[in-house]
Amino acid sequence: MLGDIIVYSSYVILSGSPSLSLPCSSPAALSQNTTKFLITINFPQTMALSISSLTSSLSSLSFSSQISRNPNSVSIPQPPKSVPISLFSKTTRSLSISATVAAPPESEPVEDLKKYVKSRLPGGFAAQTIIGTGRRKSAIARVVLQEGTGKFIINYRDAREYLQGNPLWLQYIKVPLVTLGYETSYDVFVKAHGGGLSGQAQAISLGIARALLKVSEDHRSPLRKEGLLTRDSRVVERKKVGLKKARKAPQYSKR
Repeated sequence: MLGDIIVYSSYVILSGSPSLSLPCSSPAALSQNTTKFLITINFPQTMALSISSLTSSLSSLSFSSQISRNPNSVSIPQPPKSVPISLFSKTTRSLSISATVAAPPESEPVEDLKKYVKSRLPGGFAAQTIIGTGRRKSAIARVVLQEGTGKFIINYRDAREYLQGNPLWLQYIKVPLVTLGYETSYDVFVKAHGGGLSGQAQAISLGIARALLKVSEDHRSPLRKEGLLTRDSRVVERKKVGLKKARKAPQYSKR
């Protein structure tokens, strides 16, 4: 409640002088068991006061009323200052929220992969027997196959990390092995340069298909049927003089 609060009570709590004498209407009023007083408490407009908490605070206190010798006055001692009076109580609740974010699987460091590739390919890429070269646009990929469990390492990095997890590019490099059912039979080591990741992925696919021909000539028929042995010769057409692009012309104006 805001503003002035008027409370009727048999006990009075006043601040200031140690005792206060209040006039009574008649001496007969002093003989009653309970003497009621009118108390007006002024609070600023910004303070909110709970009636229930105020009532409980007043009921928990006990005072002794003394009647002075003057029959027309009542003396009430001031309560001790050490008694705390709580006008309102605040309940503080804390809410804690904990969230866990699944961290992506950590890839092996590049230095460790370099040591691993060198241990698997003694003498480098040129000294290997199952090797193939693939090209697409301006990208060139040299591919080496070795019996293993299906690992793909491109430029000393994991294939999924190197191709940024793109599902289409990852599908390009796996199609030749999946066609022959060798997806878990060979480890693939690649050195790629030039072009972008899309061109490199398609170049790797052609290099793997050509390397599989060195494993067995019987692989030629299923790979040719899927079109995996054909080099895609499409490249970006050059820009022409007087045109904005290869074929796009500026807007024609008759006059």
